[in-house]
Amino acid sequence: MENDRSTAKESPKRSWLVVYTKSKFEKKADHLLRLQGIESFCPVIKTRRKWADRMKTVELPLFTSYIFVYVSYQEHLRVLQTAGIITFVNYCGKPAVVPESDVERIRTLIQIHPDIEAVSINTLTQGTPVTINDGILFELNGEVLEVHGKHVLVMIKQLDCALIATVKVEKKHVLLRKPVNCLL
Repeated sequence: MENDRSTAKESPKRSWLVVYTKSKFEKKADHLLRLQGIESFCPVIKTRRKWADRMKTVELPLFTSYIFVYVSYQEHLRVLQTAGIITFVNYCGKPAVVPESDVERIRTLIQIHPDIEAVSINTLTQGTPVTINDGILFELNGEVLEVHGKHVLVMIKQLDCALIATVKVEKKHVLLRKPVNCLL
């Protein structure tokens, strides 16, 4: 029985949590956490940016001001003491736990779809071109017709006909691929 207790103390239960960072500090905070031996995940996407004299490929965080950390309760203070970390994202007064399957899904999505982006549901407006990234309508291009709470009415133009589907979106964000130019 004592062995069970000592094992529990040596390997405390860890969970994926979300931390809020200073603006444009996601990658630096991720690096600083890793230097401390804390497992963290800052999903990044590669995008091409144009400067006055050249084009350059840069890595940008998928989620602005958020990174994931895999920590136990005992490691919370170390995370909060890391430069650039502001606070844990809370739900009902406790740090919000993200299922490991969701973190793995994000890892897979950014590997499969290098042009993926996170779009706040509040930014979806009538006429926004979108690509569905999940479900039976996966990878179909469409245009937002209406937004009703957490439901988005999307018109999908394929095969010279229009399919209209109501897509229920996630609580905070919907992951969408960049719009296709042919819809504009």
